[in-house]
Amino acid sequence: MSKPVVAIVGRPNVGKSTIFNRVVGERVSIVEDIPGVTRDRIYSSADWLTHEFNIIDTGGIDLSDEPFLEQIRSQAEVAMDEADVIIFLVNGRDGVTEQDEQVARILYRTKKPVVLAVNKIDNPDMRHMIYDFYSLGIGEPYPVSGSHGLGLGDLLDEVAKHFPKEDEEEYPDNVIKFSLIGRPNVGKSSLVNSFLGEDRVIVSEVAGTTRDAVDTQYEYDEQPYVIIDTAGMRKKGKVYESTEKYSVLRALRAIERSDVVLVVLNAEEGIQEQDKKIAGYAHEAGKAIVIVVNKWDAVKKDDKTLNKFTQQIREHFLFLDYAPIIFVSAVSGQRVHNILDIINRVNDNHSRRIQSSILNEVIEDAVAMNPAPSDKGRRLRLYYVTQVAVKPPTFVVFVNEPEMMHFSYERFLQNRIRESFDFEGTPLRLITRART
Repeated sequence: MSKPVVAIVGRPNVGKSTIFNRVVGERVSIVEDIPGVTRDRIYSSADWLTHEFNIIDTGGIDLSDEPFLEQIRSQAEVAMDEADVIIFLVNGRDGVTEQDEQVARILYRTKKPVVLAVNKIDNPDMRHMIYDFYSLGIGEPYPVSGSHGLGLGDLLDEVAKHFPKEDEEEYPDNVIKFSLIGRPNVGKSSLVNSFLGEDRVIVSEVAGTTRDAVDTQYEYDEQPYVIIDTAGMRKKGKVYESTEKYSVLRALRAIERSDVVLVVLNAEEGIQEQDKKIAGYAHEAGKAIVIVVNKWDAVKKDDKTLNKFTQQIREHFLFLDYAPIIFVSAVSGQRVHNILDIINRVNDNHSRRIQSSILNEVIEDAVAMNPAPSDKGRRLRLYYVTQVAVKPPTFVVFVNEPEMMHFSYERFLQNRIRESFDFEGTPLRLITRART
C-alpha cells in the first residue's frame, strides 16, 4: 500500500514552508518572508511515531485575479484532490482574514478530513488567539509554532487519526509489479499497449495525456504481472496545467508500490536533465531498475550508434551503473517482450539473500586485496558482515570505528559484493555499525 498523503494548504505567508520543514526534519522548502515565495509544491517523505506518509508544501491560496496567485491556488486545489488529509494553516497573529474564509469555503467542498492549525502561537500566553478561528467552521484549532516547533506532536496525532486504514496486500506474492516512469511523451503508454498487444491505454501525440496511474493485470509465459502506468513528469519552473504539475507525486506513489521500475528515455530527444532527476526517485526508493530507451526505430544508426548511446547513459547516470539497458520500439514491438525477461531477472536479484559465511569470505578476500583505511595510526577493522534485508539487499558491516569507513572504501566493498554475486538491476545498501 502506498503511503498516505498530507497536504498543507492556506493563504500566502502563514508559515506553510516552516511547518513543512519541521515535519520533514530538514530544510527542504524555501522559506522567505515574502507572500507567495513558495512557487511550486515541494514533496517529501516524513514519519510520525509508527506512521510514514508523504507531505506536500503548497503555494498559498489566493482568489485574486493575478495569474501568479491563480496558479498557486490551482496547485493547492489539485493537492487537496490528491491528499488523504489536509492541514489548513492560518496565522494566529493576523486573526481570521477574508482570505482565510475564502480558503475555508474551498475546503468545505472537499470530502477529505481537514485539520485546522493556527501557526505563530509561540508561547502559552498566546493561546487565547486561537479561539476566533472556530468561526471558520473547520473544527478544533490546534495551536502550533513553526519557528519553535511547538504543538506539532498534537497536530500530527490528529492528522494520523485520519489516515486510511491499511489494506491487505493488493496482489499475491508471485505477482511482479512494475511501473514506467519518465518525462511526458517518452512513450510509456505505447509501451504498455505493446506489452498487452491491444490499445488498453489511450496513446496521444500530445504530451501528458495520461493523467493518473493505471494498474493493468497481465500474464506472460505463466508469470503474472501488474503494470503501473504513471502520468508523465514535468520539469519544475515551467508553467503547465495543474494536473500535469501533480504527476511527480503520482509517479512517486507508483514507485512505492512497484517491485521493478522502468526508467523510460526518448531516443529521439536524447538524455535530458529531468531524466536523471526522475531516475533518482526510483534509486532513492531502493527499487530494482531497468533503463528502457524507447523510439529506437526512429534513430538513424550505424554500427557505433548503440555503443555511443550506451556510453552516454552510463556517463549521465553514474548512480545507476547497476541498471541494465535495453533499446526498444513500442511502435514496432522491437525487443519489447525482452523487457519482461530482464524484469524477471532483476526482480530475483532484488530479493536475493546471501549466506553470511559466504559473504564474509568475500569481504575477507576484499580486505586482503585492499586493506581498510587508517588514520593517525588507527586502522579500520571489519569484524563481520551480514545481510539484514532484501528489496533492496541491505548489508550491515560491524567495525571498530564507523566514522573511519570512507565512502570510497564502502563503494569498493559494494563493488566486490556485486562481482561475487548477481545483483544486476538492484541498488545495494551498506550500513556501518560499531561492534558492541
